[in-house]
Amino acid sequence: MTEQFSRLELLIGTQALEKLQNSRIAVFGIGGVGGYVVEALIRSGIGAIDLIDSDEVFLSNLNRQIIATHQTLGMPKVEAAKQRILEINPNVAVKTYQTFFTPENADTFDFTVYDYVVDAIDTVSAKLALIEKSKSVGVPIICAMGAGNKMNPAMLEVTDISKTSVCPLARVIRTELKKRGIKNVKVVYSKEIPIKPTATAPKVPGSNAFVPPAAGLIIASEVVKDLIKYNP
Repeated sequence: MTEQFSRLELLIGTQALEKLQNSRIAVFGIGGVGGYVVEALIRSGIGAIDLIDSDEVFLSNLNRQIIATHQTLGMPKVEAAKQRILEINPNVAVKTYQTFFTPENADTFDFTVYDYVVDAIDTVSAKLALIEKSKSVGVPIICAMGAGNKMNPAMLEVTDISKTSVCPLARVIRTELKKRGIKNVKVVYSKEIPIKPTATAPKVPGSNAFVPPAAGLIIASEVVKDLIKYNP
């Protein structure tokens, strides 16, 4: 038993911990949701992780993104995340891609090397491409639906996309997947009615320090439980 993961090993056992240490995860989107996914996966012993995000760390990220500090301002998010990962566990194999994932560049990624894919990006076309690519090679995927303009993390749920309601983003994804004949996609979403931003707000959703992180931690827990086939 290694001391760093000894408390987790007490819960899941040595074999399950070794499974996590031998798994490679791709996280698309290292923002308010994705950053916390990465944090929890690394602290759960994941041995290899790919980080995909085109953005840099901005002041507006400081209110909710775990990789955002005054020391990381201006850094590519994937590099800020990599730095944090290696400070937590220097043995993790980290690959970074400072790129905006789109349907057009989807084929540049080899999805067969992943044990699990996490979708924490915002654009509908990219989410659909991620789902299609993952499904085509039989790699499990979990998708974050809308976490912006929400205030109640207790309203978050894990379900199949076909069972979602209220969430505008989930409605669009649900409709598009139905057109494509794609079923059985696990998502984390909220039934909370989105708050309307103030009239003077820029054309971005409002966000906070608790709903996106809560969604990210829930996603990470689902990835871990699925990988080790957790059955309480």
